[in-house]
Amino acid sequence: MFAAERRQLILEMVRANGAVSLRELARVVQTSEVTVRRDVRALEAEGLLDRRHGGAVLPGGFTRESGFPQKSLSATAEKTAIADLAASLVEEGEAIVVGAGTTTQELARRLARVPGLTVVTNSLLVAQALAHANRVEVVMTGGTLRGSNYALVGSGAEQSLQGLRVSRAFLSGSGLTAERGLSTSNMLSASVDRALVQAAAEVVVLADHTKLGTDTMFQTVPTDVITRLVTDEPPGHDDRAATELQALADQGVQIAVAGSGAAPGGEGVPPGRQPRRDVPLPGQRRTRGGGGGPGPQLRSASGALAADQVSPERAVRVADLRRR
Repeated sequence: MFAAERRQLILEMVRANGAVSLRELARVVQTSEVTVRRDVRALEAEGLLDRRHGGAVLPGGFTRESGFPQKSLSATAEKTAIADLAASLVEEGEAIVVGAGTTTQELARRLARVPGLTVVTNSLLVAQALAHANRVEVVMTGGTLRGSNYALVGSGAEQSLQGLRVSRAFLSGSGLTAERGLSTSNMLSASVDRALVQAAAEVVVLADHTKLGTDTMFQTVPTDVITRLVTDEPPGHDDRAATELQALADQGVQIAVAGSGAAPGGEGVPPGRQPRRDVPLPGQRRTRGGGGGPGPQLRSASGALAADQVSPERAVRVADLRRR
């Protein structure tokens, strides 16, 4: 196959699938990954696609990921409020995982004051924020450093999380919708986030209102696996964010809105929007069978939930997530 034919086929595959790994491209065009990588680089130079770690995606828009400098300057006040509220959910002596992101970095700065805490993370920024907290133990994953967000990714990061069990995972992402849940623009980051979710009995998503209703390339946490969303109060004119919050609540996600006047850890919806009667009340989690939330759960001395205390519904959701 000539180079022009290969590149045309590569372009057609990316357009058809949105994102394709180099391994899959090499298999289809029947050549080496080195040659495919050279073809992808040439197509990127023409503006026809974007390279990503281990693959290629459609250019711009739906798949574009902002760099760390832009993220760190976006919605700073909202992220601070979200971090304050999320930190109030963490108990002394608890074992948690914290994913990469500028919002989770803000959370980590506040977790430094929680005694006896154990934090597992793949984020250098989270680890740095906790480095001088003498009452907090930090456990780093292995993996390959992704410089754009200072996170460890790849098979090394995922393998280091195998067999881990903690009480909660705190994650952020590029977008959140009621239809697909949490998503991100990077394939390797999404894979590590899914491994973090598998290690936790509960999943807490931190997302400011600008991410509500935004859908990006790679799904990390399906809606039915999200236990709680911590967000800020959307502006009065932002109907999309308010509608998305209501839809998430309707699917059983507990909503904690920073700046809504709720007590720390309380749930709510934006002022002016009354929740439907089947929206979970504070401390409740709606089950698919229509019954009340699960009863009290036993914790080990480390703060992690014992494996036999995980509800059957949760076990099914996590097993389904692994298959995905």
